[in-house]
Amino acid sequence: MATILGANTLSGGFNVDTSLLLTDASDNYLNRTHGSSPTSQRKMTLSFWIKKLASKVSKFTQSDGMMILGGQQDSYPGFVCFFNQSTDTFIFRDAQAADNVKIDVRTDAKFRDPAAWNHFCVAVDTTDGTAANRVKFFINGTQTLLLNGVGASGGGSDSPLYPDQNYDTRFNGNEAHYIGKYASNYEDCILSQYAFIDGLALAPTSFGEFDSDTPNVWKPKDISGLTFGTNGFFLDFADSSDLGKDVSGNDNHYTNNSMNALHQVSDTCTNNYATMNGLDHGRGDDLVITNGGNDIATGGTARGVSRSTIAVSSGKWYVEVNPDSASGGNSYIGVSANTNDYDRGANDYLGARATDYGYYQDDGKVYTGTTGASYGNGYSNGNIIGVYLDLDNNKLYFSINGTLQNSGTGISVTDVANTNEGAYFFCVGDDNAYAERRFETNFGNPIRALSSAVSDDNGYGNFEYSPNITGDSVAKKFYALNTKNLAEYG
Repeated sequence: MATILGANTLSGGFNVDTSLLLTDASDNYLNRTHGSSPTSQRKMTLSFWIKKLASKVSKFTQSDGMMILGGQQDSYPGFVCFFNQSTDTFIFRDAQAADNVKIDVRTDAKFRDPAAWNHFCVAVDTTDGTAANRVKFFINGTQTLLLNGVGASGGGSDSPLYPDQNYDTRFNGNEAHYIGKYASNYEDCILSQYAFIDGLALAPTSFGEFDSDTPNVWKPKDISGLTFGTNGFFLDFADSSDLGKDVSGNDNHYTNNSMNALHQVSDTCTNNYATMNGLDHGRGDDLVITNGGNDIATGGTARGVSRSTIAVSSGKWYVEVNPDSASGGNSYIGVSANTNDYDRGANDYLGARATDYGYYQDDGKVYTGTTGASYGNGYSNGNIIGVYLDLDNNKLYFSINGTLQNSGTGISVTDVANTNEGAYFFCVGDDNAYAERRFETNFGNPIRALSSAVSDDNGYGNFEYSPNITGDSVAKKFYALNTKNLAEYG
């Protein structure tokens, strides 16, 4: 059995291989100016899958929201689809001027899970005689209740502002459109199967489905055969040299800005990779997670244990962790099967509890229940620490730059049946309450260039070193932590 937290992906059905990573740290975005003769400014559909990453414990997104599609005129957002940080809701707005808003709606539902892939479908038909039918939101195939957006704050009246009948929206006007950018604000999320339909207000079943095998799980489907209309486009992010390439047949390509091949990722709506979880930190409000959920800074006000978004209770799993060269020492890397209470205690580091196993940077010992046992060498910032968790045999191994420590002899870990959580999380943490610690984690979906790209034996993941080892005199194969592998080996 494997525990999958916040994931809504399965291994079967239509497969999506690539997604687009947007990171606020590198100011990357896509842009294009729509043509002057659209099929319609009254009927359109926006569809996309998103993994909405948490950047901080105290705030789910950046202070100015997360831009999915939008444009700006005269320092005011003329048209926007974005996630609002103060309400965790999705907002759609269209205006002629700051004092002339024509559409302003938001979801009743809130979206806070940084581990989940969700599908959003926004269908607009201003020709409909019923106001409530002129803008519809569908989340994972189900229509959601809409409230009033009330500007960026998302508060106030619950009555949604629907457009007048036959209103010509600016969403499909001859204006600059941006994905991942509003003014000087940039986003941290992963997008997949991004499509805009010009001239049709489509149902979500054009983009996804519940099938007989998984009747309660919304899954993507092949949309390449849809009619996209004059300004329509389909971004599948399959060309790493041109991530804004339109594959609809219209050649409505978006321009790449500050992006390279590393922004094409294999974390998709059909294969969800683990990342670090910015909402699951043992202590401290100043944790910051960036770059697709893979980079983590613990902050300097308190110790803490930060956990992965996916926990496992069987199988063999491999993760690489690099203590950032800009960080200090006193780092712990390992696994834990303990409940991650917000206040673990000022001295409750990774290794303080009975089913914590923390490999300590400064002395090379592995700590559990506050007791450190000699294991391997201490490691330096910039070293790549391999973590091999074998829950079929209850063993844990560590390597430094590909060299297995302790002569290949593993550490015995408590069987998951006898732990608080019933599963193990991959973790990082520090032992110094007054200095920031930074880590680059790689669950097989790296955001840094590697000198040697090595996959697991199932063909998944991209690591610096091999996930396979010869430990305890037995050859073992370990796997990248994603939902495809979990379905087969978990």
